[in-house]
Order: sequence, then C-alpha cells, then structure tokens
Amino acid sequence: MKAPNTPITDEPAQKQRHNPLHGLTLETIVTALVTHYGWTELAERIPINCFSNDPSIKSSLKFLRKTPWARTQIEGLYGFMLRDIKRTQSDD
Repeated sequence: MKAPNTPITDEPAQKQRHNPLHGLTLETIVTALVTHYGWTELAERIPINCFSNDPSIKSSLKFLRKTPWARTQIEGLYGFMLRDIKRTQSDD
C-alpha cells in the first residue's frame, strides 16, 4: 500500500512507452504482416507451416499462441517492418 502523500504513477506504462508492441494484439500484428508482406513472403521470411500450407489468420494465431519461439520471430519481424516503413517514408 502506498503512503498517503506518495503520488500514484503508472510505472508499467512508463516502462512500455517506447515498446512498439505495447497494447497490440497478436492478431493485429499478424494481420499487419500479412497485409505488408503477403503469405508467400511471410512464409519465406519465417518458414513455419501455418504460413505456407493453407494459411489463415486463425490457424496462425492458434500456432503462435502455443509456440513462444515463433511468436518471438513474428514480433521481431513486425519491429523490422515498422523500422523499414519509417525509413522508407523518411527517404521520400
């Protein structure tokens, strides 16, 4: 319990301020990646079956929620995509 004169701060939000994934659902991330790259290129970049064999958002989410290493790769690719988009926009 905080002391009465201690200001209440949102410490977790401060720690996540620069995290581009903060507040995004896995579905939002996968949808953005599919929109940007398409299923074929996504399967080439991250070779997992849910992207290459009859791909769908639903099957991808089911696999990624059970597989931490694949989710980490998806999150990394999403960060790369954001940086690439930002770099491309600043070049124009």
